[in-house]
This record gives sequence, structure tokens and C-alpha cells, in this order.
Amino acid sequence: MRTEEDQPQRLGSTTHFKVLGDPKRLAILRLLMAESATLTQLGKALGDHPAKVRHHLKQLENAGLVNLISTRIVGGFVEKYYAASAGAYLVNLALLPHVSSGGSLCLMGSHDIALSILAQRLRESKQPVELFTISVGSLDGLVALRQGMCQMAGAHLPDRSLGNFNQDYVRHLFPGDPIALVTLAHREQGLIVQEGNPLHITELADLGREEINLINRQPGSGTRVWLDQKMESEGLDKNSVAGYSTAVSTHLQVAETVAMGRAKAGIGLFAASRHYHNDFIPLLKERFDLVMFSETLKLPSVRLLLDQLNSADFRRQVESLGGYDTLHTGEIRQIN
Repeated sequence: MRTEEDQPQRLGSTTHFKVLGDPKRLAILRLLMAESATLTQLGKALGDHPAKVRHHLKQLENAGLVNLISTRIVGGFVEKYYAASAGAYLVNLALLPHVSSGGSLCLMGSHDIALSILAQRLRESKQPVELFTISVGSLDGLVALRQGMCQMAGAHLPDRSLGNFNQDYVRHLFPGDPIALVTLAHREQGLIVQEGNPLHITELADLGREEINLINRQPGSGTRVWLDQKMESEGLDKNSVAGYSTAVSTHLQVAETVAMGRAKAGIGLFAASRHYHNDFIPLLKERFDLVMFSETLKLPSVRLLLDQLNSADFRRQVESLGGYDTLHTGEIRQIN
């Protein structure tokens, strides 16, 4: 196990951003920060074949984030044990744009499938912009923005007082600071269940049934915050839900876990459910915002990003995912 004496390692290269931008590699790194493990053990923890894990592990090793620490002979086979290179990491995400291009942007926060489309379009545009995304959850994304670790945060945190999204949290975390909320899209979230819905799950209360186990999102994610609040408001006991504390960091991981039968239900996007041919029970429609300091809107790279958000082609691509509404995409609301 790691000890409190371990010093955080500061990260700051684009290689680190690219490596950590993959949810699977981020999950592997977090497991190896807790304790050393073999390929077989990592595969079991992640529900993947060791051959798939090896590809991600090699990239983490090449980036200096993971080290081979020992080898042991077990049952006549050589088992290699890996560990993270530090007990914690400080990610420096201040990226300077190249003069000859649109530059680079980094976004920390909630996972969203449409962000991948946005990143690809920016990368392939006439004035290329690299958009690096790191899935850490909505709340941690806002905290990272406040600490100057990124230029934007992706968030969909439900406001208790307004029946809206993100405004309460922004006012609390950025008192007096001019903040811009740029709408990426409205999204449909709900219960993701196996194809054909063999257990006839229809509502949140069904999650308390003995035969059902849940795959959840991590604490601090917008989805988890909403679910915690909803369970409380409906008088449902989280402790009665098997798997409530079992969490992954992306909607696609939720949908994959359900499709593979490792969980009977999950909370996530319709688009993710559709990708894995699961069934879906809608629960809410939410707004996903790109949160940034108002001054950031003046950056050339952000202006190019806004152009993409307001393009008809981008909106068509996003809506083709299913469960996305782009009517208000690109709208800017100023807070404070």
C-alpha cells in the first residue's frame, strides 16, 4: 500500500494529458496508486482480458506513470508486478497555443460522448486545436478550474434551489468571479438495463430488489450527485442497493458493465446505452455546460471551439448519438 509519506508527482507534458485522457488508463493508474498488481489482477479488477490491459499499461509505463517493481514465479509462470510511480499526482494543465495554429485547450470534469466529436472536429479543422479531456467528475472539474489547472470544466451538477444546473455550484466555488457557462447540449439520462429488460426494472425503487446490483458513477460526478439527491428526495435507502458504492468514471463504462452482465443496472446516458444495445428507462433531461472564466472566451482557440458548437454539422453529429438535444448548444450565460 502507498503511505502518506509519498510525495505527489507534478505532471505537465502533453504526453501525460493524452495518456490520462483515456478512462481505462486512468482507472489502471488509480488501482496501481493503491497497491501493486499484475496484468491478471488488473484485468480481473477491470473486467477486461489481460491482453487489453497490457496495451494501456505499456503507455502508462512509457509515460513514466507506472513502473515494473518486481517479478515472482507463481505456478511455474513469471508474474510481473507494477505500481504507480507516485502516490498522488498534481496535473499542471496550463497549455500554451502555437503561433501557427489555433492552440491547445484542456478540459477537466464530467465525461461526455459529444466531447469526443468536438475534439475530433477541432483537431481536423483548418486552424487545428487540440482539446484534451480528462474525466474526473463535474465537481472535481470545477475545483480544478478554480485552481488554475485547466481552461474549462465540463459539468452537469443539479442545483437544489433553482431546479437548474451548475449555477449554485459556480456561485459557491467562484464567488464574485465572472464565469461563463457555455451549453454543450441537453442530454437524456436514465436507468441502463440489459437488452430486453429481463428483470422488468422500471424505476429507481427497483434498485433495492435483492436480485439487482448497480454499477454507479464516482462521487463528485454530476450523475452521482443527482442520484444521491434523488434517492434522498424519494426516501430510498442507498445502503439497500447492492453495488451502490461500485463506481466507474464514464457513461460508456457503465453501459459496457451492464451489457457484459457484471451489473443488472446502471445510471447513464441514453447514447451510451444505445452504443451497447442495452435497454433504457429515461429519468431526466439535463444540461451539460462548459464552464470557464469569462476572460477565457477571448482566447482564439475558444472562439474556434464556439464556432464548432454553433455549426450545423456538429449539431447533427451530436444528435445522431441519440438522447442529445442541441437546440441551446453554444448559448453563453454569464454568472457573477
